[in-house]
Amino acid sequence: MNSDRQSKTPLFDRLQSSANSGNIPFHTPGHHKGQGVDGRLKTAWGEAMFRSDLPELPELDNLFAPDGVIAEAQTLAAEAWGSDRTFFLANGSTAGVMAAILAVCNPGDAVLIPRNVHRSVISGLILSGAHPVFMMPEVDVTIGIAHGVTAETIESHLIHNPKIKAVLIINPTYYGVCSDLVSIANLVHQYGLPLIVDEAHGAHFQFHPALPIAALTANADLVIQSTHKTLSALTQASMMHLKSSRVNAGRLSRALELVQSTSPNYLLLASLDVARMQMATQGELLLGKAIDRVMRVRGEIRSIPHLTTLEFKPCPGFFKLDPLRLTVFISGMTGFEADEILHEELGVTCELPEFQSLTFIFTHGTTDDDCDRLVSALKQLSDRISNSKTPVLNSELATGLPTQVLSPRDAFFADSQTVSIEAAIGQVSAELICPYPPGIPVLMPGERITAGAIGYLQQIIAAGGQVTGAEDSTLETIRVIDI
Repeated sequence: MNSDRQSKTPLFDRLQSSANSGNIPFHTPGHHKGQGVDGRLKTAWGEAMFRSDLPELPELDNLFAPDGVIAEAQTLAAEAWGSDRTFFLANGSTAGVMAAILAVCNPGDAVLIPRNVHRSVISGLILSGAHPVFMMPEVDVTIGIAHGVTAETIESHLIHNPKIKAVLIINPTYYGVCSDLVSIANLVHQYGLPLIVDEAHGAHFQFHPALPIAALTANADLVIQSTHKTLSALTQASMMHLKSSRVNAGRLSRALELVQSTSPNYLLLASLDVARMQMATQGELLLGKAIDRVMRVRGEIRSIPHLTTLEFKPCPGFFKLDPLRLTVFISGMTGFEADEILHEELGVTCELPEFQSLTFIFTHGTTDDDCDRLVSALKQLSDRISNSKTPVLNSELATGLPTQVLSPRDAFFADSQTVSIEAAIGQVSAELICPYPPGIPVLMPGERITAGAIGYLQQIIAAGGQVTGAEDSTLETIRVIDI
């Protein structure tokens, strides 16, 4: 990697130049370089931000047909991450996942996906007309979380389903757990198929040798990253990397045009340019310090009663663990109770509270003081636990995978009605309903609703868990398809 080239920020520099020019704006956005912004916003956010909130001016290039500074910035990102071509995403990784499916699947094709996919995958299936072939990730029932998938599980589906045109997996999981990507990529390629990796939480893997292998390094074909999740880009700013002849780049570009805004936010795009530069030139140093900090915190947590941490243990679906993702298990209190105390009373906010655990994201932006405050807060939390009895949650994820009656696309366009939860048993779901824990959808649009699935969801809610995707968050009613 050429460090001199990687120190450049062509898109950011040109945006700053345009923002500070004396040109009179008779174009969008309507605030006209902040001149029309309410004083409260200007005071809170600063004038410079509004001056930089510009549209696709001639000198700022065009995201859908880049041949100027956006093209240059994307080329630098491709060099930094090791792809053939990189696309900036102003609509988050959601847009990248949907575009990836649109690029590799025709209506009626099948795509192999794990059950714990992000809901954007289902949106991609609806848009493309492709059908899901679900595979279960490995689940650690003792701690109630899902890990990754294995090459053996993938092959068992590929052998029996010739309609599968692509494989899409999550790596890493929300907890930082990684699958054996090299083995998976080799296997998928033996079948002549592209491997798509939702690497939303792994944009940093490329920049330090102590981190798990990056999906592109493992020879994935198409990789989607939320650059804002673990690096320094603004929220919603993401990237898609292509490294394959198995995916048509022209079709991928056209798919992105379907799901990206025609008015991309240049603050987001410029933040991608600078985040890339920061990692390419300082990433190993910055991430090394972050790893040292989280390792210190892990060590201190070991001496705190009632708390344990998720540690790497080789087993199916658990090939590596991102050291910058810290999951703390709690005895004697639910994670939801602990999260409320930490956030509202002790001034520490985690990324993901679940029934038995709290997950914290460490980045190069985490300071020593942040670490000290986290450890102090966890000690105070531990002091409030009066017993070590762990609340019990049935780890059953339902009896196998539900029956798919309609494709997600057909289910989306079908007529539906709202019925009581009791009356829904035996009918076909119109909703995607996902409980936390463990983050695996129990019901997808087009699937048959079983008594076991309903009972499991009700148990999650009664225990204080969170259920997303249902119009009725109390789950007293559910929307079903008229068949």
